[in-house]
Amino acid sequence: MALLNFKKVEGPVAGTLSPEVESFLQGYSIEVMPRTAEKVEDFRALLPRGTRVYIAHIEGTPIEDMVATAKRLNAEGFPVMPHFPARIIKDKATLTDWIARYQGEANVDQALLLAGGVDKPYGDFHSSMQLLETGAFDAAGFKHLHVAGHPEGNKDIDPDGGMKNVDEALHWKQKFSESTDAKMAIATQFAFEAAPIIAWADSLKAAGIDLPIHIGIAGPAKLQTMIKFAIACGVGASMRVLQRRAKDVTKLLTPFEPTEVISDLAAHKAANPDFNIAQVHFFPLGGIKTNAHWAIENGGSAAVPVG
Repeated sequence: MALLNFKKVEGPVAGTLSPEVESFLQGYSIEVMPRTAEKVEDFRALLPRGTRVYIAHIEGTPIEDMVATAKRLNAEGFPVMPHFPARIIKDKATLTDWIARYQGEANVDQALLLAGGVDKPYGDFHSSMQLLETGAFDAAGFKHLHVAGHPEGNKDIDPDGGMKNVDEALHWKQKFSESTDAKMAIATQFAFEAAPIIAWADSLKAAGIDLPIHIGIAGPAKLQTMIKFAIACGVGASMRVLQRRAKDVTKLLTPFEPTEVISDLAAHKAANPDFNIAQVHFFPLGGIKTNAHWAIENGGSAAVPVG
């Protein structure tokens, strides 16, 4: 397959790009699963070299498939950040085995640690904090450790709909970041409206949590698809953006794009350079090819992970 020439892609649209959005998208990351990665013949035809690719570890996915996907992406020139979902990792021996496989076979030195979307833990772990406490990632010399953030809360963690437990967890992770040589950051669930994201990010900073934020953004997808994933993932008040769109029946089959939320966040970042959202992390709900092309068309073509 011929590789996409990113300079040629940029040229025809360069005059119409928003400088703020273009700057905000630099260093974006994107997420894949082994089964979706299999459908991509060559990621170099879709993503700028150096784009960080997260690999989601869904319950039931064999570790062999995860490692094989990481190995393939690394060989194609992409730094890989696999998920480590605490609740599907049986014990420390399993954790250290996974780390060793990723390092030995795929040259992985970064990870996203999260609780995972299963109700009953497989074994000893139920939270990302427990994974961090093992010391296994520090012992292996991992350079980047990301943890989950929830701008609109998480009812699995705070059943009452509040933020108490998620906030306490972030305070713990902030303190832990001071004891590790790895760079830590917060990778968040996606949301659809800038105002609550900005308010949440500002509240963390005011509370002394200065970990850089990689804000989750849902890539272009049909509205029905977006609503389905938003409900499944527990998206909060910003769902109203989709609900308003759903009232226009003429738009039900057209892709919903993250143009507004990205533009608003980019404008806020431009006006407030110390805003603690550092990068964008895409969830390609409408497909990685669709998401990758949207990112390129909007100026996201110089992906250099920095945190």
